[in-house]
Amino acid sequence: MRKLLLITVVTSLLFASCNNPNEDQIKGLIESYRKEVAPDKRVALWDLTFDKDSLKGETDQIPALENLLKELESKGMKFTNAVTTLPDAELGEKTRALVTISVANIRSQPKHSAELATQALLGTPLKVLKAENTWYLVQTPDGYLSWVDQAGIHRMTEEELAEWFVSPKLVYTPLSGHIWADSQQTEMLSDLVAGNILTALEESGNLVKASLPDGRTGYIEKTEAMPWADWIESRETSAENLITTAKQMMGIPYLWGGTSIKGVDCSGFTKTIFYLNGKIIPRDASQQVNEGEEVDTDKNWENLQVGDLLFFGEKAVGDQKEKVVHVGMWIGNQEFIHSRGRVRISSFDPNSPNYDEYELNRYLRTKRIINKNSDGVLSVSELLTSK
Repeated sequence: MRKLLLITVVTSLLFASCNNPNEDQIKGLIESYRKEVAPDKRVALWDLTFDKDSLKGETDQIPALENLLKELESKGMKFTNAVTTLPDAELGEKTRALVTISVANIRSQPKHSAELATQALLGTPLKVLKAENTWYLVQTPDGYLSWVDQAGIHRMTEEELAEWFVSPKLVYTPLSGHIWADSQQTEMLSDLVAGNILTALEESGNLVKASLPDGRTGYIEKTEAMPWADWIESRETSAENLITTAKQMMGIPYLWGGTSIKGVDCSGFTKTIFYLNGKIIPRDASQQVNEGEEVDTDKNWENLQVGDLLFFGEKAVGDQKEKVVHVGMWIGNQEFIHSRGRVRISSFDPNSPNYDEYELNRYLRTKRIINKNSDGVLSVSELLTSK
């Protein structure tokens, strides 16, 4: 009897070894797909694990998941697919959203005490991926994934967003201001910052009646807004325009995660000045450094042009990769403008009162985005057309 039982157990183990998936092989496949489709977790979600014969986790990379499943099945591997695909089905059809406040704070975790990851301006279209209590995991037009409080957005279906896209738009142009609840301008409806997008309703004297994405209506000065098409047509990412916008922001305080006139970190500053002049560039310095054409690595300042982006950090040493932690924009005459403590101008000239030995010592390279094709750089004209 014991012999028969032993044979049965051995046979069962052999059968299981032939039909159960090879755990290490599956984990290796998961990792190889991650490196291909989601090497940067800030812009792509591939949080998959394999445990107890089940493929688990979540991802927004649906075609890659389908390919992984097909590959596992083609290898004869048996498993349970328990992966959640995003957008989460629990959201229903409302998987898009618009920012409804002048500047929405978007955080690394679904709570107000979490690190500020980035910001999005009023009228920015977002992809909504999942919900957790009163927070939503969203993706901004530059691909950034982070969490926003429901109070700062208006969720919509694809069809509703498409209708909003084709309605007449206005862009707020001063660095800061207000939309008023009444034409007498006695009650403020919301504050506004440069780049905010509203829907135009009708003109009334020197005022324009406009609506916010959540349906609230109010009045702004006609001279403070431009029709979307006119604003797009007037955007030119020229050296002169970039310097003008950058200097208008002089003294604005440093804010980790900030990408607006209310406060900027270093890459939020460069992102903002490029956005207001027609280009959407990646969020972080370590992402921006991957765009455009490299023009210098050896402090040959004569190779630089106004508008070039300078990157700073730690050089690669041995097995340690280069670490980009700071960015600024070249303005000529051995000077660059950047956000460190506040938006300021620094110089590489030892005789200048703005001499910045600290940044000079950690200088890494300079990249040129102006007039260069780059996969990670979008035109603002794509903001209200991209799905």
